Amino acid sequence: MQRTIRLTLASLLALCLGACESSKPIRYYTLQVAPAPTLTTNAYPVSLVVAAVNGAQIFQQAPIAYRIGVNEIGTYQFSQWSEPPVNLVRRRLVRMLRNSGDYQSVTELGSNTQGQFVVRGRLYDFEEVDTAGIAALVSMEFDLYDRKSGKIVWTHFYSQSDPVPVKEVSAVVTALDSNLDRGLKEVAAGLDQYFSTTLGKKS
Repeated sequence: MQRTIRLTLASLLALCLGACESSKPIRYYTLQVAPAPTLTTNAYPVSLVVAAVNGAQIFQQAPIAYRIGVNEIGTYQFSQWSEPPVNLVRRRLVRMLRNSGDYQSVTELGSNTQGQFVVRGRLYDFEEVDTAGIAALVSMEFDLYDRKSGKIVWTHFYSQSDPVPVKEVSAVVTALDSNLDRGLKEVAAGLDQYFSTTLGKKS
């Protein structure tokens, strides 16, 4: 009889805990959108196309990831990105390149997209790292593909780990946001340098 009562109480407790956990709301996070700067009147005679950013399956989904040690990666159950990180990275880069005013046009790659130069990227890391302290790690690589020659004419690799002051998801998101912004600014500056060297002055 007592065994039956214990099993019943244990089952009720498990159900109660499950119900409490399932009622916990999911928090969604996104990246800040920087205000558009004053556009320059000069631009390279280039229609730039930005392809989809590739990445591991975990970055093609919404949960915010964290890394423990070298090989273990987990995700927060109740904290998610508003959209997959690979999409967030692409949208931010497109906006950054458009806002620069350095190109005649900047579009996302589609079936009918025209343009000689295609920016392609891969996201390697975009997560919290739990080691001696808490850090926000961003690693990614971009290249510039020339459709006319069929060659990659420029590449840039970025990897940076920024400290996070407290172990809170919101603090991690802020650090990832800042880290990504710095990395994409390097990409934009590198592209500008490439076209400046190969095409000369802007028109």
